[in-house]
Parts: sequence; C-alpha cells; structure tokens
Amino acid sequence: MVLTQKLVEKNKITKEQAQELQKEFANFQGSEESFLFAKKIVNEEDINAIKAEICNIPYFDKIELLEVSSDVLSMIPEDSARFYKIIPLALNGDVLDVGIVEPDNIKAREVLNFLSRQNKIKYNTYVINENSFKSFLKKYRDIKEEVGKALVDLEKELGAGDERFDFDAQENKLKADKFSEDAPIIKMVAVILRHAVDGGASDIHIEPEEKQMRVRFRMDGNLFSSLFLPIHTHAPIVARIKILSNLRIDETRIPQDGRFGAKIDNKSIDFRVSTFPTKLGEKVVIRVLDPTENLKSYEEIGLSKYNLVVLKESVSKPFGLILATGPTGSGKTTTLYTILRELNKPDVNVVTLEDPIEYFIPGVNQSQVRPEIGYDFSQGLRSVVRQDPDIIMVGEIRDEESASLATHAALTGHIVLSTLHTNNAIGSISRLIDMKVKPFLVPATLNIAIGQRLAHTLCPYCKQKVRPVKEVENEIIRQLNDLPEKIRSYFELPKEIFVYKPKGCPKCNMKGEKGRVGVFEVLKMTPELERIIIEDYSTANIAAETKKQGMITMRQDGLIKALEGIISVEEAFRVTEEQKI
Repeated sequence: MVLTQKLVEKNKITKEQAQELQKEFANFQGSEESFLFAKKIVNEEDINAIKAEICNIPYFDKIELLEVSSDVLSMIPEDSARFYKIIPLALNGDVLDVGIVEPDNIKAREVLNFLSRQNKIKYNTYVINENSFKSFLKKYRDIKEEVGKALVDLEKELGAGDERFDFDAQENKLKADKFSEDAPIIKMVAVILRHAVDGGASDIHIEPEEKQMRVRFRMDGNLFSSLFLPIHTHAPIVARIKILSNLRIDETRIPQDGRFGAKIDNKSIDFRVSTFPTKLGEKVVIRVLDPTENLKSYEEIGLSKYNLVVLKESVSKPFGLILATGPTGSGKTTTLYTILRELNKPDVNVVTLEDPIEYFIPGVNQSQVRPEIGYDFSQGLRSVVRQDPDIIMVGEIRDEESASLATHAALTGHIVLSTLHTNNAIGSISRLIDMKVKPFLVPATLNIAIGQRLAHTLCPYCKQKVRPVKEVENEIIRQLNDLPEKIRSYFELPKEIFVYKPKGCPKCNMKGEKGRVGVFEVLKMTPELERIIIEDYSTANIAAETKKQGMITMRQDGLIKALEGIISVEEAFRVTEEQKI
C-alpha cells in the first residue's frame, strides 16, 4: 500500500492506523485510492499531492481559475477527455499542458502519445483532482453555442419566420422516431436539460414571449435567464417535452402534468413537467430531481447540535405527529424526506401520500394522490391506515378532514409526518386548532413542530472574515444572550464577534454564495406546554413557554450559522425578518 505508507511518512496517519487499514484493504474491492477515500482518512488534496510526488509529476490545483480557449479544448476531444480523465490546460508554442487524474494509467499515456504525434506537439502532464476534472468538463459545453448549431439545422427543418407549427405532422414525425438523436429539436432539448443538471438548477422555465422564447434556470432559489430563442422554436420544443412526458401535444388549452427520466453523465435524473396555458402560448416548468443530490443527512440540511438532539428524541417515539412548517419553498419536503430516510428500516412499513412524488426512496411505499379522480389526501389516509403502516408521511395537511385523520392516525400508534403552511413552529398549534382539531388532542398527538427557512450558504473558498458594524454586533449579542444556559453548552460562543461576507471566485461563479441550508426552530411538546394549550391557550403564552423550555428561534439559529461562517449575517437577518422584534 504505497499511498498509505506515504501518509505515514508525512504524519497524516499513524503506523497503527496504517496496519489497521492494511487489514481492511485485503477485503476491499477496488483501488487503494478508492479505499482511502471511502474510509475518509484523508482529503483529496493530500492524496493527489502524494500521487504527484510518487510519479514525479507536479500537482496543479488552480484549474477553476483557467480560461481555456476552444482551440486548446479541441486538442483533446471531449469523449477522450472523459474516458481517460485527461484534459488540456494550456498551449505554449508546441507544448500542451495536460491535467491527468490517474498518472499511472498506461492507456491514458498511450492516448496522449498518439495525440502528440497526430498534432505534432509535445506535452507536459500535471496531476489534478477528480472534482476539478469534473468541473473542467463543463468548459466543453457552451449552451448558446450548442443550441446555436442546432438552431441552424432547425431553420432548415421548419423554416424561419412565424410559420405555425403543425402538431399532427410533427406528432407523427416524432412518434415514428424519424428524428434521429442528432435531430435539432431533440438536441436542443437535451442541451437544455444537461446544462440544467450541470449547473445544479432545481427548475427549468420555458416561456413564450411576443417575439422570442426565454429559457430560465432556477439555481439556489434564484431565477437566471440562460437562453433566448426565436419564437417559432417554442412549439416544437414544447411538443418534444410533452412526448417525453407522455402528455397530449394537441391539447394546449388546459394545464398538464407529467414526468420522465433520463441518464445524464451516467446519473439517473427525474424531470417533473408542468405545462400552463398563457396568452402567448404554453409555459413549461421542469423540476429537476436528482436523487443523489437531495436525499441528505440531518447535518447537510442544517439540523445540528441542540435542534438535532430534540429532533432525534422525538422521532424515536413509537407514535405521534411530526410537522414541518414554513412558507412555500422553505424546504419542508426535503426535511421530511431526510427524517423518512432515517426512519426507513427493513422491519417497518412506511407509506407515503404525496402530491407530487418528489423522489423515489427504495423500500418506501409511495403513492401519488389524484384529486381529479377523488383520490385526495383524506381519501388516501383512510386507505393507508388499512395497509398496516408503522410510519405514514402525508404531503400536506390541507383541510379539516385531513387534519382530523392525521391526528387520529398519530393517536392510534403511528408515526405521522406532514407539512403545514405557517410562518413558524408556534403557528402550527393555532393552525391545527383552526382546522377543528380539539385542543386536548393537540398535545396528545404533536411530538414536534419544525419551523424553517432556506438561506444561501457562503462559498467556502472565498468567504471573508470581518468585524460586524456596531448595530449588528449588538443584535447578535442580544439574541445569543437570550439563549438559556443549558442551550449555550451546545455552542462555542466567541469572545470576539466576527462574521463572514461573500466575495466571489470562479468556484462559485463570482457570486460569493453556493448552495442553500436550512435555518430551523424546533418546538417540542412538554407538560407545561400541554397545560397551556388545554387551559390557557394563547399564542403569547405559548411563545413565553417555548422561550422558557429553551427553543432556539430561527433568528438565533441563523445568527449561530453566521458566526460559524455557514451563511452571511445579512442572509440570517433576511430569512428571519419577521422575528426581528
């Protein structure tokens, strides 16, 4: 184990650890490098630096800062680059600098020698890491250039100008597969989908305007215009998406919903499609569902420390209601999926009612409600309880009937997970009572209510540590001083207040922020809270009790994340604006 021995020499691991690893590696199916990554012994940078030293090749770690021209990219075709994990970095005269992920790969060396002879150049190699390599591959793809080429072919296919799209003719043409995989429409749709996945977009918006069609991607909660196409391309692109989703392409007067799957870069991605008729034509929104990106751990969604302790205590109970609350787009469903993933074991029967099903979870019986045929949440709940479930997830408690059924299911020995549209965790109690759930049933059924918002996370590569202005510092101190002593033990409160601000670098596309994380408050049921709900119910009394029991508010959780450098202090204030008092 050459890499392991080098790690010992560099004091990255001890000899005892190396011996233990050697025993485990004997039963591992894969390379030593894969084994070390799987064990999370060291980070990728350390491994690649050691590989470079062993092979006597320099290590290159500034790939994101490179501006590579199309001429340089053409020196190594994308297919070869992807298969052999080699990329062109720069061309200096007749010498090509090449990045290589696996410097000991003989086949990759042979390909480089062939390309060298073919292009009559020399080459220098540099070791690069896997993540930088994957990021670099996107440089081969420019959405405007790729779609532009397909558009030229499409003009020949359909003709330019305002020519109307013949649905019948094109439906037959598409369904008969007379369009090859290289056909313009198929290519344009494929490019749009692939760029959405590559860019980490959660949604694609395809919108007709008066003289053009606009394509926008939603990334980290914000919409960005990515592409404008001639208006006459709108109808055939929508038709292609409808056929993929098994929707009627001749029906443009009413909304339609569908779904399809595709493999992109060897990843299975689900696309959920919704069409909506507008004055200028059909608007299409495609939700991008990548199971590998969205089924996350508690820590990854932002639940940690005291909040996580309270959550784990509550979900370990044999029955009861667990609610995720917040406005639309606050990440409630993701939180429920995370809890569901932790609870999903071979010895329990898990059944869900969803509208729509966001992600497929192996081992979970997921059901799509269809209100148009009478199969709504209330009807589904009646059927679910006859399926001998241990855990039930209901997408949303929407009305009095579903609220009554959910609370009774929680009373009769089931764990029930659901969402409510309220501003905070405290509001869930009022909302249930408004839905005619008797007050004495609320404490008997409700285990916890989770209030949440989504905040933009700072780019870890370029965030800057700064002192806050006096007003902000005073607010941080005031909020943290309100934390009870028993809660403070979960946090390392600093003696000096520092926060972080976004700067911008190539790794975050100069935005300074990358990704989103939840800001939470977790309300748990206590005997005193139970007494207040039954005897002296008011929002003010409940709020006073939650403070006494030590509930961390969303604003406090946001400010703690700001001090830890996860989000900016401005973002913490923005997402918890209603809690400023």
